[in-house]
Amino acid sequence: MIHLNPLQSFYSIIKHKPTLPRWTIFIIDLGLCAFALFYAYLLRFNMDFFSAYHFGFGFPILVVTLLNIIAFKVLRTSEGIIRLSGAQEGLRVVTAVFVTTFFLFLSNLIGAAFDFSFLIPTSVLFIYFFTASFLLFSYRLLVKQLYNQSLKAKLNKENVLILGKADNALMLKTAIESIDSRQYNVTGMLVGDKKLWGKTINNARLFGFDQMEHFVIKNNIKEIFVSSDESDIELKNQVADYCLSKDISMKVIPAIDKWVGGQLRKRHLKNLKIEDLLGRPAIEMAPDHIRESLKGKRILVTGAAGSIGSEIVKQLARIDIEMIILCDNRETGLYDLQYELQEITCGKNIVVSVSDVRNYELMNHLFEKYKPEIVFHAAAYKHVPLMEMHPCQAVNNNVLGTKNVADLSVLYGVERFVFISTDKAVNPTNVMGASKRIAEMYVAELQDSQSKIVENYKGNFDLSMQVYLNSREGKTKFITTRFGNVLGSNGSVIPRFTKQIERGGPITVTHPEITRYFMTIPEACSLVLEAGTMGHGGEIFVFDMGEPVNISDLACRMVKLSGMTPNLEIKIEYSGLRPGEKLYEELLNKEEEVMPTYHHKIMISKVKQERPKTFNEDLTKLIILAEKNNNVSLVKKMKNIVLEYRSQNSEFEKLDMDRNEENKLFLDNEINILL
Repeated sequence: MIHLNPLQSFYSIIKHKPTLPRWTIFIIDLGLCAFALFYAYLLRFNMDFFSAYHFGFGFPILVVTLLNIIAFKVLRTSEGIIRLSGAQEGLRVVTAVFVTTFFLFLSNLIGAAFDFSFLIPTSVLFIYFFTASFLLFSYRLLVKQLYNQSLKAKLNKENVLILGKADNALMLKTAIESIDSRQYNVTGMLVGDKKLWGKTINNARLFGFDQMEHFVIKNNIKEIFVSSDESDIELKNQVADYCLSKDISMKVIPAIDKWVGGQLRKRHLKNLKIEDLLGRPAIEMAPDHIRESLKGKRILVTGAAGSIGSEIVKQLARIDIEMIILCDNRETGLYDLQYELQEITCGKNIVVSVSDVRNYELMNHLFEKYKPEIVFHAAAYKHVPLMEMHPCQAVNNNVLGTKNVADLSVLYGVERFVFISTDKAVNPTNVMGASKRIAEMYVAELQDSQSKIVENYKGNFDLSMQVYLNSREGKTKFITTRFGNVLGSNGSVIPRFTKQIERGGPITVTHPEITRYFMTIPEACSLVLEAGTMGHGGEIFVFDMGEPVNISDLACRMVKLSGMTPNLEIKIEYSGLRPGEKLYEELLNKEEEVMPTYHHKIMISKVKQERPKTFNEDLTKLIILAEKNNNVSLVKKMKNIVLEYRSQNSEFEKLDMDRNEENKLFLDNEINILL
């Protein structure tokens, strides 16, 4: 036979007791208020019962009870479930008591004006209000606390640690220890600020990483909670590596505004993901400077439905601009983005255009109708293996599409054209990278020869367009941003690894030594917006992307974070480099120099390699070859334009054998035959 102690028996009764009926709660509230008034009289007469009795408190208690019946009915104080009540329920009963007290106080004022005797002395009313409020609020809080304790009565207390900022320590500790389904005891908090080490917050000691093993062993820690606002990536990675080696679980606590009803629930906790460890510290840009520069502008974003384009649009939607023009040929993506923008645009003028940057006439109509003042060109094909199979499509989209939008920017007097490039354009080894490098070169060419574009196209427009062109002053500033992989983007390696782990493996990595740079999407877009305000024209902005990440190590960590063992439960297989793929990505060409800017994470690359004198002619021939769908001749032409382009793991490697003037002349003759 199992014997329970009195406290466990009480917890058991509360846990299994059905919800009390409303009339019971109603009577309890009335009884507490009556007792509060009786206590107020006793306190008024220095706890002398006979003096209070002779003064008379029976009739006042009856009057107060009748008034409370009305107030409690009107404010519905008994409708809430006591054991689940929150601050709003407590505020409601306090309001009811206040209404009753105020009515009696008002009657005292009227009585004083007409020389009537007071029903209840004012001093007693004040004592009554605070006493009744305290009793009603406290008994609800007590019942709730006892109920929570009853849920945890049979749970073993589990010691845990928190990784986060000391500013939120007390709130996080309280929230974790109040989770219903587990009985956690926060014994310590890991912080990066050395000045706080050794101090305590509500019996939880603050300490550094060096003391972590001591705390883990001493308190038998099996779980660590990571605050989502912890921005020290290096510390987070140190803790994660230690936890993975010791089989300690790590849970991420979401931001406070994500908690339902201001309370942390177990379902809010998520397993630590690799993105949490690759995320970089937030870049402190100059938001006021950006807002002022973009305020009141009409802004066109191409590729608006993509990973980068959509984030640029979302950040622009929070700025006081006149119009955002969303351009993409993916109608589903545009529809989803338009729906999402409804929550943050606050009535801004959002124009959605299902358009293709390769269609010059369509883009011309877009420019003529909306007359954008700033263009962010994010539209591009970016998947290396696919573009290696379809070079003509890569050139059509990445080169011709960029040329169309850039030319129209000049013709319509756009103030700034921000081109979003890639680190794969540096010493390209694939068609995609080479196409983006050619687009970079064309954008740089336009910075120096915009007048030629106007003369070439001027005759194609009617008189009103010429008037508009003549009314514009100044040149378009062409600015290029160059960065690496972004976390969570379409086609990113991390979502692919996640799906492979969910299927039980194997994870396929192309090469044991392959590395990549990573950055977050908001971070990349902050750079793009900053470049749009910082640039004077002709620059290539390069972002400090930190240290490169070994993809094989990345795969191993993702497997460990999922609770499994690499190469035992989830195998890691090496498939070999894909067509056009590099082992190591570069952000700078050896021929380029780097200059600092006012932001320590943004640098300017000045390309020293001169463009061929026949660059514009070569570009025209390249576009013709793309239209003719002649892959081999097209790649030959790309290699003649981008001299540093050397194919790797590709069928086009053989073309690198013939890179002389004779080959170029032969290629020109081949193009003439096609024409």
